[in-house]
Amino acid sequence: SRIFTEWLLWNYRRNVRVATHCSMLAIITSMSKAPETSQSAAAASVPEWMTPTTLLRVSVGVAVLTIVLKTAAWWVTGSVGMLSDALESFVNLAGAVFALAMVTIASRPADDDHPYGHHKAEFFSSGFEGILIIGASIAILWASVSRLMNPQAIEQIGWGAVLLVLSSVCNGVLAWYMLRAARVHHSKALEGDARHLFTDVWTSAGVLIGMVGAVLTGWHWLDAVVAILVALNILREGWSMLWESSQALMDETLPPEQLQRMQLILDEHSARNHGAIHFDSLISRRAGSRNFADLHMHVPAEWTLGRAAQLRTDVETALMQAVPNLRAIIEILPLGQDTALETAEAIKEKEGSPQ
Repeated sequence: SRIFTEWLLWNYRRNVRVATHCSMLAIITSMSKAPETSQSAAAASVPEWMTPTTLLRVSVGVAVLTIVLKTAAWWVTGSVGMLSDALESFVNLAGAVFALAMVTIASRPADDDHPYGHHKAEFFSSGFEGILIIGASIAILWASVSRLMNPQAIEQIGWGAVLLVLSSVCNGVLAWYMLRAARVHHSKALEGDARHLFTDVWTSAGVLIGMVGAVLTGWHWLDAVVAILVALNILREGWSMLWESSQALMDETLPPEQLQRMQLILDEHSARNHGAIHFDSLISRRAGSRNFADLHMHVPAEWTLGRAAQLRTDVETALMQAVPNLRAIIEILPLGQDTALETAEAIKEKEGSPQ
């Protein structure tokens, strides 16, 4: 009777452990497939020809076209808002050319001098466009304040509006496709150029509103005021792009949701081995379209190297399936042993020395 009762308890505990592990595995598997599903769905909605290089070449052509249209609109209307919009189109052209160059560099394979690849080149593009936007906003502010002090009547608003709307349609359509492609290809340069074009669209909308309002009300200074507001808005966008690119160049960690997904996978593998192994020292960083993660896997000292290596391969594969474009590297260590660097840091922390 006592033996039978103990057998029932043992069987119950084993079934609970199995059920728990299966549940955790199901959750992690669903989470791991979610990014792949959304990624493949997004890729299916973007034609093959819409690569970052192709779209940036189109962006250069559209920038030249909008410069011609907006300069003509400024010429026929005399609106300082039109002038500010035309100046920003020159920034679009410079940004698109620089982004195209950086994407070309980023696509180069890794070499002896750059073993991690050239992916960070795209962040230079985003930062450069941010600087250009800030410079354009300062120039627009200068011209707008000057016009505010000396208001002038706006002429031939009809032709000016037509040219402005046409250029905005070109920029808006291109920006929409570029943003979709940027999410598929994880291209920071493409995303930066798309955001810049969307900013240009909002700038044109503001200029058009100010120009129409000045004509309807007779308040000629309204054109300059709207141009100043537009300049402040694109100044904010330029600073945002510059800040984001600087954070990325300083090896910013992966987003919290991706880190949490990775931690769940590690916890599941540890539970699957009944706590005989554990993971620590997880660090991550982003470089353009690529993600990197390094961590330690502690295993029992009596394990064979082949068994530990097989488990490491399984864990690395699961991590790379859960996080798009991830390169995961796991260092195997015996339980209770740390690296020389970790030991030195632990001693410094214990002694209260500065890092």
